[in-house]
Amino acid sequence: MHSSPPPPRVLADLPVSDAVLELLAGRVELVPWEAATDRIDAIYTYGHPTVDAALLDRCPGVRVVSNFGVGVDHIDVRAATQRGIPVGNTPGVLDGATADLAFSLLLAAGRRVVEGDRYARGPHFTRFDPSYMLGREIHGSTVGIFGMGRIGRQVARRARGFDMTVLYCNRNRNDEAEIALGARYATCDELLAQADYVVLTVPLTAETRGLIGRAELAKMKRTATLVNVARGAVVDLAAVTEALAAKRIHAAALDVTDPEPLPRDHPILALDNLVVTPHLGSATVQTRYKMAEMSVLNLFAGLERQPLPFRVAAG
Repeated sequence: MHSSPPPPRVLADLPVSDAVLELLAGRVELVPWEAATDRIDAIYTYGHPTVDAALLDRCPGVRVVSNFGVGVDHIDVRAATQRGIPVGNTPGVLDGATADLAFSLLLAAGRRVVEGDRYARGPHFTRFDPSYMLGREIHGSTVGIFGMGRIGRQVARRARGFDMTVLYCNRNRNDEAEIALGARYATCDELLAQADYVVLTVPLTAETRGLIGRAELAKMKRTATLVNVARGAVVDLAAVTEALAAKRIHAAALDVTDPEPLPRDHPILALDNLVVTPHLGSATVQTRYKMAEMSVLNLFAGLERQPLPFRVAAG
């Protein structure tokens, strides 16, 4: 009598969501990240654990790296490719949800929604004062988008509904966005000088790390707001903290930070002109379930040595 082979052993940064667990139930053995050995068949990244050459060398049996999410800056794709290991991610599915969050942050920071919520709940709101807590208008203003990829285009679509002028800065001009969305290409300096809302949707690369620092913040309007739904390391957090504290820009709205999460005593967290969320870009029930499905499809395709449905191109 032949016994069935053991399930594939998948290294994962546990815990993962219930949706992922349901899709994997009875099909694999999940191995905690700290237990990486040469008996690992695949790697599943749920948060942002580092997958580098050293880890891949410790796990020479790995057939696939499947990432829950689009950004793969925590994965050395080149090192995986050199070892014949495909890397999968979940492109396209989270564009709308992330753009929704970007616009939510833009609105919240511009109109001081979070600050207003705290005030309305607190002991000092005892009468209505028309001169208090004035924000900045969104409709008819100018949004500048760094990165006119899938998410950037979705942000531009939402901006059109608010009659905003849309500027964008990209490595290459995007004719589709210019024609379909009325977006106008601008240099980095032009965008910073003209935008009322600067929105970051770029991937984290060597070129975009520290994209917004002291020099760039100094070029923004004092009435402008910075919105980051990209990666925390795209901005110099110390420089943003200084600019906010000195009121050199109106506000910042950050869904991502570096490090993430921030130390609880970080000085930026004490500022009223900051809106910060805990990396909620794709955090909707619908989007996260689709991400689970896509990442599991990639995982099993790789385990079966089949082409990944959603493979990351080698860098």
